[in-house]
Amino acid sequence: MNISHSLTDIAALLKRGGVIAYPTEAVWGLGCDPFDEAAVLRLLAIKQREIEKGLILIAASVSQLEGLVDWNALPDERRDAVLRTWPGPHTWIAPATARVPRWITGAHAGVAVRVSAHPTVIALCDAFGGALVSTSANPAGAPPPKRLQDFDAGLREAVDAILDGDVGGLDRPTPIRDARSGAELRL
Repeated sequence: MNISHSLTDIAALLKRGGVIAYPTEAVWGLGCDPFDEAAVLRLLAIKQREIEKGLILIAASVSQLEGLVDWNALPDERRDAVLRTWPGPHTWIAPATARVPRWITGAHAGVAVRVSAHPTVIALCDAFGGALVSTSANPAGAPPPKRLQDFDAGLREAVDAILDGDVGGLDRPTPIRDARSGAELRL
């Protein structure tokens, strides 16, 4: 599989419907354009993940989530609590706007979102020009890879490119919390 150092090439590939692997805060992730249904369905097939589970959107800034999260549906104190955690390794299930496709939300009314502090993720989202799908780069049920050499061989061959880089220092995937209540859904 092609390992690339070029954010420009990777961003162009994503805009053409490509599926990539890239380093995140704790593990390697799979990504694609969240508004390209064919790309998302291909990513789900590669991962062997059910569409009903939904997917995380990762961004370089809160502005990249504009029009995707219905911030007005949250009380001010809950919105402020979410925003205080970013940029950082905190994923929140927030009220989704009608713009977020079902293939992202799955069977849920909310959308999982994170504004990352990981330099490679920030550069990737900025080069692409918006939020990207972010899900661990493993077949469903298998442990997510922390190192490139730990990739499932079939998954590695199925993606269009791998963005070179290192995962961050977290020992496990980011926690997921409910933006409305603050409740922890995944530790």
